[in-house]
Amino acid sequence: MSKRLLIWSFAILLTFSAWPAGMFAAPAETHEEGDALLAENANSAILMDADTGTIIYEKKSHEKLPPASITKIMTMLLTMEAIEKGILKLTDKVTTSEYAASMGGSQIFLEPGEQMTVDELLKGIAMASGNDASVAIAEKIAGSEKAFVRLMNERAAELGMKDTQFKNCNGLPVENHYSSAHDIAIMSRELLKYPEVTKYTGAYQDYLRQNTQKPFWLVNTNKLVRFYSGADGLKTGYTSEARFCLAATAQRDGLRLIAVVLGEPNTKTRNSEVSAMFDYAFSQYALLPIYKAGEAIGQVKIQKGQSSLLELSAARQLNVLVNKGVSPGSITHKLEVPEKLAAPIKKGQSIGKLIVYQDDKAITEFQLQSPTDIDKAGWWTMFKRSASHLFFVD
Repeated sequence: MSKRLLIWSFAILLTFSAWPAGMFAAPAETHEEGDALLAENANSAILMDADTGTIIYEKKSHEKLPPASITKIMTMLLTMEAIEKGILKLTDKVTTSEYAASMGGSQIFLEPGEQMTVDELLKGIAMASGNDASVAIAEKIAGSEKAFVRLMNERAAELGMKDTQFKNCNGLPVENHYSSAHDIAIMSRELLKYPEVTKYTGAYQDYLRQNTQKPFWLVNTNKLVRFYSGADGLKTGYTSEARFCLAATAQRDGLRLIAVVLGEPNTKTRNSEVSAMFDYAFSQYALLPIYKAGEAIGQVKIQKGQSSLLELSAARQLNVLVNKGVSPGSITHKLEVPEKLAAPIKKGQSIGKLIVYQDDKAITEFQLQSPTDIDKAGWWTMFKRSASHLFFVD
C-alpha cells in the first residue's frame, strides 16, 4: 500500500458577520511575563481559551506550587466522570465516615454517620470548599481517600499534567502536594467538558440540610460568580503557604476563558487581577468556526475493508481562537490524511489531522479519528466488489 500523503488544501474566505467579533492568539503569539500587565502580584498565572486550549497569557505557569483547595477541581472531575460512567448517581446517598468528619479547615460540618446525596456533596465542595465533603465523596468512589488519590494522580498523568502530584483530595497542607497554573488550567478545561458542573460552581448561594433543624447556608467562596459578568466557576484556594489562589472561568458570546492565579497577596487583588485577565481576553479575542459538528471534512480509501471509503466529519465544532481584526483571507486550512489505509480500522484510530494556518504559519491543528470500526472484507464481498469493477456495475 502506498504510504505517501495526499494533502487536500482548502483556502477559505471567512467572514465574521455570523460570529461574534473577538478572536485568536496562536501559541507563538502567547504573551509572557513582561509583555502585558496581567497578574502582576501573582506568583504564577495562566490565561487559556477553554475550547481550543490556546494559551493567551502565562507567567511562570509551570512552577510547582501548593494549590490549596483548587485541588478539589480534580476531585470534582473524577466525580463527574464516575457519574458519566454510571458508577455513581447524583441521587446516591453517601454516608460520612469518622475520618471524613474529622477534616478541619473549610467544611460543611458533616457528622459521622450523616448521609448526604452526591448532589448535595458537590454543592458543598464547589461552593463551600468542604474538605469533609471531598473526603466523603472520595471514599464513596474509591473506598478510601488513599485509593482515590491514586486515581487522581493517574488521571493527572493521562491529561499530561507533568507538574502535579496529589497527596490528598482536598488540598489541605501536606508535604509534596503540588501543582502548577498550567496543570490547573488543563484539569479545569477537562472539568468544563461537563457543562452541568457550573450549576454548582456558578451558584452564589444555596442551602444544605434545608427544612431540617440544622440548615447550612452556602455562600460561594468565589465572589466573581456574583460580581463578574459571565463568571460561573471554578474554585478558590487558600492556605498560609499557598496564599490566595483561584481557578476561574467566564463565558461571553461563545468564548469561554480559564484564568488561574497562584500566590496572590489577598482576595481583593486575586479577584481584581483575574477580572483584568478576563477583560483583556474578551476585548482582544474570539472563536472562529472552521467546521460545524457533523460537517464532512474529507474521505480516505480503505483497502480490503467491508467499506471501501471512510468518511471523515467533525465530531464537534472545530474552532480556532483569533485576534480581533485579523484579515479574513489570511485563514486557511489543510487536511492531511493517508491516500489509502488497510482494514481493519478501529473506532477512535488516528487517521490524520486538519492544520489551520494564518497566512503561511500553522496556528493550530486538530487530530482526526475514525468515527467507526471497519473490519476486513470477506472473500465474497471482495469478489462482488471486483466483479462490479470488471463489469462496470454500480
